[in-house]
Amino acid sequence: MVECTLPTRQQLWKEICSTLFPVAVQVKQNMAARKKGLSLEEKRAKMLELFYESKEFFQMKELEKIAPKKKGVISQSVKEVTQSLVNDGLVECEKIGTFVCYWAFPSKASQTRKRRIEDLEHSIRTTETKIAEATVELQKQLKGKEDSKIRSELLALYEKLQEEEKDLSERLDKYAQCNSEVIAQVKVRAEKARENVNRWTDNILSIKKWCKSKFGMDENVLDQQFEIPVDLDYIE
Repeated sequence: MVECTLPTRQQLWKEICSTLFPVAVQVKQNMAARKKGLSLEEKRAKMLELFYESKEFFQMKELEKIAPKKKGVISQSVKEVTQSLVNDGLVECEKIGTFVCYWAFPSKASQTRKRRIEDLEHSIRTTETKIAEATVELQKQLKGKEDSKIRSELLALYEKLQEEEKDLSERLDKYAQCNSEVIAQVKVRAEKARENVNRWTDNILSIKKWCKSKFGMDENVLDQQFEIPVDLDYIE
């Protein structure tokens, strides 16, 4: 009978440390990134991706089931995020019979954003014109009337118009960030991240298979010793 001698912990560690340790670190980083919550704008972008990619009509209960699986948006926030998109005109909402349906198509969203940006740009130009007119009038009234009632009213109007311009500029920036180029960039980054995760997952599974074959180690022991998640799998 041939006696089989298993390697010691130190020998095993020396044999696979150079390969498995970087993988374990990457797994921890991936898990940490997975646990980190999405911001509101990230959730909005992912929900828009869901509508654009599917090109289908959804009820809210369907969105609450699909969004967590396909886009990582937790079900508790799906309704709030979707409603914010409806309020901004990026998602359509209509009651059909006894059901309330939601949908969004890239072409319609592009038209809506373009129209909204044009409206905001027009409002900014109008506000800038008012500011210029108020500035001219203010300069006239300041001559010899430093403490007059008209001066106070013009100063108040001037400050109000400046606040309006600032608000409109911020809203314009917000809608400009939701254009198709930004959405395309998000998709590219998401696909690259998915490929990286799957590549590391494949490396880990290959190393586990090699350890089991070479040293006859139990898979559960490997998972526990190197903190490999039991539910480690490829991301579709």
